[in-house]
Amino acid sequence: QVQLVESGGGLVQAGGSLRLSCAASLSINTMGWYRQAPGKQRELVAVIMSGGITNYADSVKGRFTISRDNDKNTVYLQMNSLKPEDTAVYYCYARRLFNNYWGQGTQVTVSS
Repeated sequence: QVQLVESGGGLVQAGGSLRLSCAASLSINTMGWYRQAPGKQRELVAVIMSGGITNYADSVKGRFTISRDNDKNTVYLQMNSLKPEDTAVYYCYARRLFNNYWGQGTQVTVSS
């Protein structure tokens, strides 16, 4: 069983920045972030493989950066130039041995 512990959400004004962190209880090949806004489906934000290959949603390209520290089993999401439409609960995601794991979610609120 994989445990994921998230931190770093909060309230920020439009144009501001936040950094999310997610620590896994063991080594994971694929980690990333999804988000879910009220009344909407959960959507991919960004994922990163252990070798550093990344994939981003079009809506965050150029503004968000995903990175990882394999020694700490931790993934980060640096979010810059935040927009009100980025407001959502952000969930850490991990995939290991064909199983998906989710963090508890952290709220990100961007005020206009």
